[in-house]
Amino acid sequence: MAMTPFLTALTCESPPADRAKDMALYGWLIGSWEMDTLRHLNDGTTERSTGEIHFAWVLEGRAIQDLWIRPRRPAPSTMYGTTLRIFDTAIDGWHIIWSDPVNQDYSRQIGRAEGNDIVQIGEDSRGLKTRWRFTEITPDSFHWIGEERASDSDPWQVTYEHFAQRTGLVQG
Repeated sequence: MAMTPFLTALTCESPPADRAKDMALYGWLIGSWEMDTLRHLNDGTTERSTGEIHFAWVLEGRAIQDLWIRPRRPAPSTMYGTTLRIFDTAIDGWHIIWSDPVNQDYSRQIGRAEGNDIVQIGEDSRGLKTRWRFTEITPDSFHWIGEERASDSDPWQVTYEHFAQRTGLVQG
């Protein structure tokens, strides 16, 4: 399928040279990934599924956008969401905006490096505190942990884990 004018205007090959260093925190994710997912239910059981993730440079390389799809296409989606990640020099961190219209799930976070991990802290559309972490990061794999809690005094509860393996690079 030929690139539409919209996709051509949206995506690009890389960040601008003057932003490349700042964009590195998430830049290594650019490409396509497959994932195995564990959903932790309130009764202590887990559900397993598979999915796919795609990351690309967007907005003239000033942001990174991704798609998280579960299960893998062409099956009907139980999750089909996108994240826009934008670096902000004023806070030396990333604005993270998540939208999943399938589940009407929305979250806004700030992301930063924390040791060898990437940690994103914020709130979702239900008013819950959220913490999403990229851990066990290698060039070709990562472990993503999603946690939530009702208040700062509550312990974090793991809700999702994604174990991702790289499948290829995205072409601009």
